[in-house]
Amino acid sequence: MKEMDYDVVVVGGGPAGSVSARYAAENGASVLMIEKRQEIGSPVRCGEGIAKRWLDEIGLQPSKRWIANEVDGARIIAPNGTYVEVDESKAGDESGYVIDRDAFDKILAMKAAKSGVDVMVKTYARGLIKEDGKVSGIVMKHMGEDVKVKAKVIIGADGFESQVGRWAGINTALHPKDIDSCYQYTLEGIDVDRRFNDFYLGSMVPGGYIWVFPKGDGVANVGIGVQMSKIDRPGAAKWYLDRFIESHPELAKGKPIREVSGAVSISAPIERTTTDGVMLVGDAARMIDPVSGGGVYNASIAGKFAGMVAAEAVQEGDSSAEFLQKYEKLWRGRLEEHLFRNWLVKEKMTTLSDDVFNRVIGILADVGMEEMNVGNILKAVQEKDPELIKEFEDFL
Repeated sequence: MKEMDYDVVVVGGGPAGSVSARYAAENGASVLMIEKRQEIGSPVRCGEGIAKRWLDEIGLQPSKRWIANEVDGARIIAPNGTYVEVDESKAGDESGYVIDRDAFDKILAMKAAKSGVDVMVKTYARGLIKEDGKVSGIVMKHMGEDVKVKAKVIIGADGFESQVGRWAGINTALHPKDIDSCYQYTLEGIDVDRRFNDFYLGSMVPGGYIWVFPKGDGVANVGIGVQMSKIDRPGAAKWYLDRFIESHPELAKGKPIREVSGAVSISAPIERTTTDGVMLVGDAARMIDPVSGGGVYNASIAGKFAGMVAAEAVQEGDSSAEFLQKYEKLWRGRLEEHLFRNWLVKEKMTTLSDDVFNRVIGILADVGMEEMNVGNILKAVQEKDPELIKEFEDFL
């Protein structure tokens, strides 16, 4: 079997993988990044909405090469059509830019390559190599040939279906209530306000929401996330989305130019994302925001931490689980509280009736607020509708 040798191997060429690989290389490690698909970034399985505020943290400048549309903010829309507008700076992780995700991912991969990362596409991991009970590399298949790659650190950035975590003995199992089944059209020829990303809530979307993210004049990604534990028929996500589109004439007249489907985790943070010689990042580490379903921001920030710690582990000659706790502390210090809080919010939202959504969003639309967060929402509800606040006693 052919053999190769690197300090760090990154499995997966999405944002988590490319950012991890780049920061490991920039900090002195020799890095190989592998991607099972023949083209990084394609096919797209993403709503393609991202916030602006974090891009400078990973050294990425806004560019027309990957930005399709810039939005002013988001509209949260109740079942009765009432909505509240939120400025993009306060609207969470999915409002700011609507991007061309395939181009975005390619840019990140090119930045990794320019930093010295070797990139191999049409290459997938087949298993981990273990010596004396510790991970020491991977076996991969490239162009029909098995290749053994020795490495000091493996970074699993292999997405929702991650195998690296399972092979390493890291528990990433999910309950059906912590998975959304998603379906999305890109519709051309519709009426859409390109200033806003729209989020529709209510019983028409069991345990989730419908989004309309404008990519330009007359074109938008229109998608849905339905909680797996609430699915009552085969192809439920598409069925619910089709019903929604049919009931909105401004969307129903559109023509689909792309359809994508997949699953996304909406769980609380998992217990651990590291073991001897292995770190998980992004979707593989269940870092998706449980409310929005967005993951590019979390994946990129955690990827930066993973790459830095991987390079340090190589320099120190210590890739033990104890040493890799540095990565756990970095990403958890930045992301864990927000992820756990939003998981609690998600759990509550799945129990609310259409009447409650209508009343809460009506209050928020009436009072307005400078920053949309749980505390401000509860304060507004308590002041305007004391009876309604009983629905949210767990959060007080």
